[in-house]
Amino acid sequence: MPSLRKRIILEYQKLSSDKRSFPDFIIIGAQKSGTTSMYAYLEQHPDIVGSLNKEIHFFDGGTNPKVDNFKKGINWYKAHFPLCENVENKKIFEASPLYIFNPLVSKRIANCLPKVKVIALLRNPTDRAISHYFHNNKRERREKLDIMGAFEAEEKRLEKVLLLKDYKNNIFRNFSYKRRGHYKEQLDRYLNYFSKDQILVLNSEIFFSNPHDTLMKVFNFVGVDPNFKVKNLKPKNIGRKKESVSNEAYNYLNDYFKPHNEALYKLLNQDFNW
Repeated sequence: MPSLRKRIILEYQKLSSDKRSFPDFIIIGAQKSGTTSMYAYLEQHPDIVGSLNKEIHFFDGGTNPKVDNFKKGINWYKAHFPLCENVENKKIFEASPLYIFNPLVSKRIANCLPKVKVIALLRNPTDRAISHYFHNNKRERREKLDIMGAFEAEEKRLEKVLLLKDYKNNIFRNFSYKRRGHYKEQLDRYLNYFSKDQILVLNSEIFFSNPHDTLMKVFNFVGVDPNFKVKNLKPKNIGRKKESVSNEAYNYLNDYFKPHNEALYKLLNQDFNW
């Protein structure tokens, strides 16, 4: 949730929404794949400016089931960005990891921002699911099941909300350990509305092992000096498992994700070795 200071700034900036920038690019996810680190690194480039809050949650409606940010309108969204006159020749962006997962988002973005570029940062879905379990659920005390129980219960848990297309339901967001790893399906939704040259797909493992090369790809993609060297590359928002994970859980997830990963590799014509 934004700080009180940022909420006050947002209210003030809404008064000049019509003079504010739209984003040139959006980091759409995935959750627990390094988007917080990427956002922090990109903000260090002199020709890139981030939004008031990293996660605006406009196109997905937000994380409060009772409040729909999308219904607040485009001026509310624009209030999160700088005045056009202050960012001439700079690239503006935001990063909301739920954008890749919520099925409604790609069409909404395309309708509002047809020329925007999107960046998807994808992590090994097995590791992502495990990190999701520990960092987002065990830490927040939302999850009552053990790790295997949680993974095996997912389809039943999500059945009703998916049938109703209730994408703002907390169950959809919190207990979608495996479904968030259906990357090919998620990227297909964006390819329905955006050309391939508007979409950059990155591997999180390569990003963290060789951040400078990955950042150079991003800088080239968004159109800023690709040779700028980011100085502070300390990872952000890193989850830590608080207990060991059984081979059973790893094997279960690896088997589950195998066809989904193969479909992704075929789409991208690239093997991520997951």
